[in-house]
Amino acid sequence: MERRDFLHTTSSVGLVAALAPLFGIADARARSGTKDLIKGLQEDDLIYVSTRRKNGSWSSQAPIWFWYDQNTIYFTCSPDSWKGRRLKEKGPVRIHVGSDDGPEILGEATRVYDLDVIDRLGDAWNAKYWIAWLGFFRPRRDRIQSGKTLAYEVKLA
Repeated sequence: MERRDFLHTTSSVGLVAALAPLFGIADARARSGTKDLIKGLQEDDLIYVSTRRKNGSWSSQAPIWFWYDQNTIYFTCSPDSWKGRRLKEKGPVRIHVGSDDGPEILGEATRVYDLDVIDRLGDAWNAKYWIAWLGFFRPRRDRIQSGKTLAYEVKLA
């Protein structure tokens, strides 16, 4: 089984969606305004990211893991993904918080090379996502250095 297939199958997206009503997890669609947006970034497990195509249209949204810290959103992707190909070093992104129609952020994603930030990302993934603390799918400096994983930041104004 390829890594991408495994990621898709074991993704917490379906599990979280199925279990959300049982655990009273708030629906991000009900959020609005800056205060609620920040709350969503602090509490939600997923953001939905779109990148701009060459023709100017937005790509379909992809749910991904993220970390929000000090007014900055961090996320990673594969260099082989459409996100990675379109963003390369820098590029426009549209982010929906918590759901594909949750609060929207338009911003510029900038590639992160600072290995100390990558270590903090790995620690944040461990704390936030149960499978990451098992050693799976967390940002690691060796993968960033080798180019197998790309890390980005989006600073909020």
